[in-house]
Amino acid sequence: MKIMIASDSYKGSLSSKEVAHYIKKGILDVFPHCQVDQIMIGDGGEGTAFSIIEQTGGRLITINTYNALNQPIKATYGLLKKDCAIIDMASASGLTLVKENNVLKANTYGTGLLIKDALNQGCKTIYLGIGGSATNDGGIGMAHALGIRFLDCHQEELEPIPLNLPLIETIDMENFDQRVFNTQFIIMCDVSNPLCGPQGASAIFGPQKGAKCQDIKFLDQGLQHLANVVKKTFHQNYQDLPGAGAAGGLGFGLVAFCHGQLHSGIETILKILDFEDKIKDCDLVITGEGCLDYQSIYGKVPIGVASIAKKLNIPTIAIAGSIGEEIEPVYQYLDAIESSVVRPGSLSDAINQASNNVYQATIRIMKSMALGMTLTKK
Repeated sequence: MKIMIASDSYKGSLSSKEVAHYIKKGILDVFPHCQVDQIMIGDGGEGTAFSIIEQTGGRLITINTYNALNQPIKATYGLLKKDCAIIDMASASGLTLVKENNVLKANTYGTGLLIKDALNQGCKTIYLGIGGSATNDGGIGMAHALGIRFLDCHQEELEPIPLNLPLIETIDMENFDQRVFNTQFIIMCDVSNPLCGPQGASAIFGPQKGAKCQDIKFLDQGLQHLANVVKKTFHQNYQDLPGAGAAGGLGFGLVAFCHGQLHSGIETILKILDFEDKIKDCDLVITGEGCLDYQSIYGKVPIGVASIAKKLNIPTIAIAGSIGEEIEPVYQYLDAIESSVVRPGSLSDAINQASNNVYQATIRIMKSMALGMTLTKK
């Protein structure tokens, strides 16, 4: 029997690699002769570049850049091959890199410097994971790092921060890095939110970045103004694209300024890792994430993994830290779901016991499989 493990991390407790380790241990304790392979997977959020580079034999590049509040930091991105880079925007502009976020000043300039360095390396394809952001600037910080200037009604240059979004009247492209137009930008995104409105970047993701009610209204109006100026300048309307509101509008900015293409994060990552080819001779796939619920069908790792396995008629089982409400839609993709937590307890208990819980859940699955095999023989 051959089993592939392809799980997301359990946020706050176990990395994808650690989850795979404890699942593998549980499998081999019941089926010691089973062949077990594993792939570390994310959905385009934090840690995506590290995970992919580790598994594809690429190399990591670390540069001096800035976090979302313009404080000097070092950030790392990956080179998959000579002319292809993979960048996590969270490695420069992520929420975890700022102690106390100021969403009216937080910007994506540091991410733009990562892109510029990849261009200096000769990259013609750049994959961008845009999860985990601290920003709500519509990508103007990133664009400024690549040479774009944003001017007010007096043709004075504005600092590229959300506070100045309503003041932008002109987008000056004179010094824009022309290499961008010869580069393919593939934006790995697991949300479908538009730029503005009740489902937009500010309303949905602003609060988790520290935005208060009055900030949300201001930011939404600012992004709407930016979208209007972009439409006037480029004669294109990008604000309603699914994913335009990702990473505080960075999805919008990458499309508008870099002609980027928005793609499902998990589908893109599985393609890079050649996942379909790697599971074609497997008997079972085991996947998982911290919480499985009805929202998991919208671009989460277990569903992306199960969709490919289903195409090859390979059954998929998910192990979840918790199982949420309205789980029924998930069964369109997964053959079975096992919760790793089976007794009442606090969140801290679940986090502290995560490794043993995943291991024990795997043991239960494997013993059930062993029983099924015994009954089938009779």
